[in-house]
Amino acid sequence: MDLRLLTVQLSHKVLRAFGRGGSMPGRLALKMDPTFISKFQMPKIVILVTGTNGKTTTSNLIARSLEQAGLKVINNHRGDNLNVGIATLLAANSDANFCIQADAAVIEVDELTLYRQFKALKPTALVVNNFFRDQLDRAGEMETIIRKIQEVTQNFTGDLILNGDDPNVVRIGDTARSAQVHYFSVCKNAVSTDTTNEASEGKFCPRCGNPLIYSYYQYSHIGRFICKHDNFGDITPYTYVESIDYQNETFTVDHIQYHSFMNTIYAIYNCSAVLTVMKLLGLDTKYANEVFTNFKMSEGRNEVFALSKPCIINLVKNPTGANEVMKYIVAQPGDKNICIFLNDNAQDGHDISWIWDAHFERLNQSDVKTIVCSGLRAYDMALRLKYEGMEDRIQVIEDKEKAIQWLDQANMNSYVIATYTALHSVRAILEKESTK
Repeated sequence: MDLRLLTVQLSHKVLRAFGRGGSMPGRLALKMDPTFISKFQMPKIVILVTGTNGKTTTSNLIARSLEQAGLKVINNHRGDNLNVGIATLLAANSDANFCIQADAAVIEVDELTLYRQFKALKPTALVVNNFFRDQLDRAGEMETIIRKIQEVTQNFTGDLILNGDDPNVVRIGDTARSAQVHYFSVCKNAVSTDTTNEASEGKFCPRCGNPLIYSYYQYSHIGRFICKHDNFGDITPYTYVESIDYQNETFTVDHIQYHSFMNTIYAIYNCSAVLTVMKLLGLDTKYANEVFTNFKMSEGRNEVFALSKPCIINLVKNPTGANEVMKYIVAQPGDKNICIFLNDNAQDGHDISWIWDAHFERLNQSDVKTIVCSGLRAYDMALRLKYEGMEDRIQVIEDKEKAIQWLDQANMNSYVIATYTALHSVRAILEKESTK
């Protein structure tokens, strides 16, 4: 019996007894032993999920699908994806000999730190959703992140499950010499476009530097592309979404119809990754469809609160995520109010210049009645909206509680957009107001 492991497990149990979670036990473990994570005997199935957007949702969908198929699964379902959170997860689900008590581990891992713990976690599969420019002052340029992941996967012998419609993700498969590479891809559909005015990081071929040619875009630089000079991007998808019916919230793969848990293009990509995992493990995809049909989004991901009228909250942290959330909001029928909470704490990224890359002009619709700006950088957000000609609909309410109370009293369907450090406190206020 290892006394350090016992100490960590006891601290986790004590916190749980007082209704608290968090990553403190993992922080304690790594302080006592920086190699703590590498000591665990992992299950036969270890699936890591990384990328910029959609990690938490995708990993939760995979975990629930495996459970539905009868496997015992451990999963950091709340998105505690840094080393301390992962250490806590493993310790809490281990016996006294560092043996994980599960059939499978589905672990979301922050793309910035994946390279540090990749070997220690002994993955059998790695799922990569997408790569977008994100929190530049924290993450640096996306190129650095991709190269670090390429370094740890170039000799990886497991399964790489990659978004074949993101050139930045396809690069991982291009340099992984020993892995079994499986791409998922989505067909041209009702939301696809022939051109894009959104931020597009995947413009050039990583092999030869020539421009990539797109036959269609889904959003940002996600779409079907190829380099005419060396055929980079010419993939054979392992999972291919053949059609999408947004009206009925379904999509089709291998002539089988599946339900979409959320009626958006990025949800279809999440589902595609899940179906790829299920097929590779030889599990019936009907279990995944059962999860898609009943799946409840995690905290801050299209979560609904019962104010005087329904209020939906979404986390945003970069231009691409903000664009997709705004597309969803303006697509919903009826008059609506919106509240945007913009913070610039360390976990948000001190640099908020990303709001100028996001297409906030999408909100300039007649059924968007009022946009409340709140948070530490409320006036910066108001200025951004003013430049889109919406000054007559802007209200600045710096106090978070008063901002939510205003939404409640307005008695209209509403949508909240919050950056990371605003999310949990705003959720707490919404819960409080919902119970009145």
